[in-house]
Amino acid sequence: MKDQKYAIGIDVGGTNTKFGIVDAKGKILVQDRLPTNGSSSVDVFLDELAEKLQPMIDQYGGAKNFVGIGMGAPNANYYKGTIEYAANLQWKGIIYMADLLEKKFSIPAKLTNDANAAAVGEQKYGVAKNMKNFITITLGTGVGSGIIIDGKIVIGHNGFAGELGHVIVRHNGRLHKGTGLRGGLESYTSATGLRETAIELLQNNPEKPSLLRNYTIDELTSETVYICATQGDALANEIFEYTGQILGEALATFVLFSAPEAIVLFGGLTKAGDLIMKPTKQAMEANLLEVFKNQVKIIFSELQEADAAILGASALVW
Repeated sequence: MKDQKYAIGIDVGGTNTKFGIVDAKGKILVQDRLPTNGSSSVDVFLDELAEKLQPMIDQYGGAKNFVGIGMGAPNANYYKGTIEYAANLQWKGIIYMADLLEKKFSIPAKLTNDANAAAVGEQKYGVAKNMKNFITITLGTGVGSGIIIDGKIVIGHNGFAGELGHVIVRHNGRLHKGTGLRGGLESYTSATGLRETAIELLQNNPEKPSLLRNYTIDELTSETVYICATQGDALANEIFEYTGQILGEALATFVLFSAPEAIVLFGGLTKAGDLIMKPTKQAMEANLLEVFKNQVKIIFSELQEADAAILGASALVW
């Protein structure tokens, strides 16, 4: 084991942070998670991370056996190794995360956007393995995106390219509390946004019966909407139709600028299957120029949700 080199992949999500040890063949040897926003400060977060991760590092021979730590995080700047003004994290301002990780673990560290990490993982190990042009859209607590053009991840001049989740899709629409923007894609097609749609439709249609009325506001989640939709609830199905309509319209716009071979949907909301896929495909095709119609596949990621981001993050340092 002493001659073997390993990498660490860390995925900082809006709800949970997943991390693991990855070998040179792309196998995750061991992994764990902890709540992202359960920590009062980034220093407390790193202490909690070290409590779980350091024993893993020791198990595989210590810091000397690791080529590096790769982290995918919201608003991560690849060039600076910073997390900057992330809307879905409670650590505000600019966090010098790469430096903090190196100091904590004595292992070199690199950062990229969390959705970029997922895209790289998809490119190396997933359904996009042989593709040079595709977009990954992550539908979780927020909406992230990773854009691959000609085989390379799009980062941009300042390290923040590809924030498709904040593209405005409804003029003066729903307020995004984290950014202050109105009408952004994330406000409608994330798990959080779908929940907001559920609350709005229930309040705006007080006479319409629905299984969703059996839940309190706190109990309403994208999962409870899914459960009701699978039981034939009309309002729950309407919520998915509305969400897919907005997502499909946005995907049509994204197709226009990068002409991808495929769009890979990833994250918790994809567990809804055809409930989200059918209206999304229909809306995308209805809003494409003729030259793009029936040219772009929309496919679900086949990687385990935690695995793709961990693998992609670890690929930063090989």
